[in-house]
Amino acid sequence: MEGETALEDRVRLEKVRKAYGETVVLDNVNFSAKRGEFVVIIGRSGSGKSTLLRLVGGLETPDAGTIEHGGRRLERMTEAERAAFRRREIGFVFQFFNLIPTLTVAENVMLPLALNGIARTAAAARVNALLAELGLDGAGPRFPEELSGGEQQRVAIARAVAHRPGLVLADEPTGNLDLETAELVLGLLDEACRTCGATLVMATHSREVIGRADRVLTIRHGRLTRTDAAEDAGR
Repeated sequence: MEGETALEDRVRLEKVRKAYGETVVLDNVNFSAKRGEFVVIIGRSGSGKSTLLRLVGGLETPDAGTIEHGGRRLERMTEAERAAFRRREIGFVFQFFNLIPTLTVAENVMLPLALNGIARTAAAARVNALLAELGLDGAGPRFPEELSGGEQQRVAIARAVAHRPGLVLADEPTGNLDLETAELVLGLLDEACRTCGATLVMATHSREVIGRADRVLTIRHGRLTRTDAAEDAGR
C-alpha cells in the first residue's frame, strides 16, 4: 500500500497465493496492517477470509508469495519456529470460542502466559485485571459451560490479549452472538487491542463492525480490494 513502510507494518503479505487442490482461494494477494491499526476484512462465507487469517497467523503456509512480520519471513520458518512465534506474538479469537472446557476461566486466560514462561504470581495479577476490565470480575473460578455465549467470547478476548501480542486475529468473533451482545463484544475487543497497542485484523461478514475499523477491505474471487467504510456502512 502506498505510503506504508516495512517498519510501520506489523504484517505484510506480497503476491500470496493459496489453493486447495484445483480450487484457488487466494490469488496474488497483497495486504498490510500497520502497528495499532484495526483492519476489517469482509466477504461472503467461503470467500477466503479464514484462509487469509490462517496464513497471516502462520497456521498455514502459502503456495507462493511472502508473509512478513516486522521483517521476519513467516513462510521461511520451520513449523517449530512458527509455533513459537505464534505463542509469543499473536492472539487468536475464534467464532466458536475454543475455550478448554476442563479449565476454569482464569486457567484458560492464564494458558498463553504459562506457555510464555510468565511467573505465576504476575500472570494471576494480569488475568484478574483483564477479567475485571472485560466485565468478568469474579468469573475466574467458573468453567466455560457455566457462562453465556457473550461471556465466553469475552474470556476468549482476555486469553487472546493476555500475553500482550503485537497482532490479534479475530475470525467471525460475533458469529454466534445476538446483535446486542455482538456489539458489546466488538467494543470490548477493539478497546482491549487499542489499550495494549495491538494490531487487530478481523474477518467477518457482519457489517456492524465496519464503523469501528480504521480500514475495511473486501475479499472477492480470491482478491482484496479497498472498501469505503462510510459508504459500505450505509448500504
